Amino acid sequence: MSDIKQKLIELRSALDNVDAAEFSAVIGFDGFVDTIIDVVDKRESVDSYTRIQTIAEFGARISRAAGLSTNFELVPKTTKLGGNGPIMANALLGAGVKITYIGALGKPINPVFQGLVDGCEKVVSIIDPGLTDAVEFNDGKVMLGKHEHLAQVNWDTLVEALGEDEIRKLFTSSDLVATVNWTMLPGMNDIWQNLLRILPANDSPDRPILFIDIADPAKRKQEDIRDAIELITSFNHVYRVVLGLNRKEASEIAEVLGLQLSAPAPEVSLEEITKALAERLNLWCLMVHPSDSAAAVIGGEYAFTPGPYTTKPRLTTGAGDNFNAGFCLGLLLGLSLEQSLMLGTATSGYYVRSMHSPTFNELKEFVELWSQYGETEF
Repeated sequence: MSDIKQKLIELRSALDNVDAAEFSAVIGFDGFVDTIIDVVDKRESVDSYTRIQTIAEFGARISRAAGLSTNFELVPKTTKLGGNGPIMANALLGAGVKITYIGALGKPINPVFQGLVDGCEKVVSIIDPGLTDAVEFNDGKVMLGKHEHLAQVNWDTLVEALGEDEIRKLFTSSDLVATVNWTMLPGMNDIWQNLLRILPANDSPDRPILFIDIADPAKRKQEDIRDAIELITSFNHVYRVVLGLNRKEASEIAEVLGLQLSAPAPEVSLEEITKALAERLNLWCLMVHPSDSAAAVIGGEYAFTPGPYTTKPRLTTGAGDNFNAGFCLGLLLGLSLEQSLMLGTATSGYYVRSMHSPTFNELKEFVELWSQYGETEF
């Protein structure tokens, strides 16, 4: 039996002895209505087409049209709730965690979020959602967003909706706090600064977890990114801070910080960049997740897991948010760092195959299925 198979069997057994319903989370602050789109390669009939399979192929076709013009047929496949916060919240909700969601869900709340609203303990919608056309390919996605409403997500709108006392209560009494999508929320630094102002210091080893996903910062200025990193590290005296990055984001942050690596940041190993970022940032946890694996460091301990990778995902938009949810769930449940990474990749693996987040029982069944295949694609 391979090593990964044995570890998955042990994880599956551990999941029988925990209860996600014992934990609570407050998550914010974005919200999007996502339209999932195919790009037509060849139209075979009114009802049938083949789609462009890869971003590289799509990009090459666009490049060939320079100076000439061209057109693409886009086929909307489905409309779903979107945004890093709602997708992560929905995944944790499916596992049984008690959720308070604060964000851009619409006034009145857009019907696409109704399932999330129905399941949450509390929902506070502060503005209308953004809109995203998610053009999907086998090797990733191109997200075309309309974000104008999200400029209104700031401290003043939060205080108007909740009041400082309720904000303080929610952000200290929850087991997990997640503030995600920094890149698309220009008011996030303002929110973090005010949270740091009103939240009491807490040095307890079991203080709440703060999970942060900065979400593809390439379009933000390096100065803004450095300011955000400084604020994130300031939360060390309030929370156990977890910074979650995909592989591209990890490279971008390493370059902004000027890390001395053995090769350019996009080319170094996952282990090297994860350890280097962890050492520089000195957060409770630094996690990096490529599409086919994941790694993290807590207290100098490095852990890695391959993922249940598939070359034919049915839905990739939201896969990273489902990974984040599964990883945070593992931390809440007291699993080991490696098992938490495995739970993250299992949650994401289920999602890209099934096109929805798993319930806790579905997650356990998927871990069991994965244990039968190990590193073999299924």
